[in-house]
Amino acid sequence: MISTQPDKAHLFRSLHTPARPLALANAWDVASARVIEAAGAPAIATTSAGVAWSLGCPDGDALAREQALGLISRITAAVSVPVTADIESGYAQDADGVAETVTGVLAAGAVGVNIEDGTRPPAELAKRLAVARQTAERAGADLFLNARIDTYLFGLGDPETRLDETLSRARLYVDAGADGIFVPGTTDPATIGALAEGISVPLNVMAGPGVPSVAELGTLGVARVSLGAGVAQSAYAAARRAAQELFGTGGYDSLTGAIDFPELNALLAAKR
Repeated sequence: MISTQPDKAHLFRSLHTPARPLALANAWDVASARVIEAAGAPAIATTSAGVAWSLGCPDGDALAREQALGLISRITAAVSVPVTADIESGYAQDADGVAETVTGVLAAGAVGVNIEDGTRPPAELAKRLAVARQTAERAGADLFLNARIDTYLFGLGDPETRLDETLSRARLYVDAGADGIFVPGTTDPATIGALAEGISVPLNVMAGPGVPSVAELGTLGVARVSLGAGVAQSAYAAARRAAQELFGTGGYDSLTGAIDFPELNALLAAKR
């Protein structure tokens, strides 16, 4: 069993290949991480939105750093596979704060992070990435930095120049130390193929219903496929369906298909 952070980090890097893209069903708490690991996941990625919701906060830089780091630490302790953490824009107001966050992420045992640009100027994320890289190097740790570009997710800029803008940001972020580029929000195969061709590091996209399969995305050059907050949203939808049925018709059929109590309990008992 691989147990050290460097060995897990080396394994995690090796999983990024279009020949067999790394598929990530993002977790938001220990139980979801254990369920996903038991389903055969080679690595666990967290969803910042799901984590925030589970801790009573909205997504979007509202969660306190200490809460996020505590959750990351609990997940890494509960699973055997590498863990990469979505840390939004760094859970910090500035680059110095990002250094503190990355130090905490490494102490928690994670091997990678996602950091997003959102609506900030690209130069701001580049600075945060550089600080994150320097922090990991000073700690003697191998940390996979995945830079999220939100041009497509948020519909930023002119649609006619969005691809060029995304590729320009990707080059800036790679120069700043990014190991991978995450471009959520686009499902068009031609666009995804152009992104993969124009980006020099592994490309990560976000998938869901209607998006090409993992294998098909691999043929386009994608090396990593994430479900983002989708799994958490589906879980909360199941809770809503059960509640609406209970309070509406008084029925319980929505609970059909649930994981058996002994199975779920055993997943957590095994890690105590």
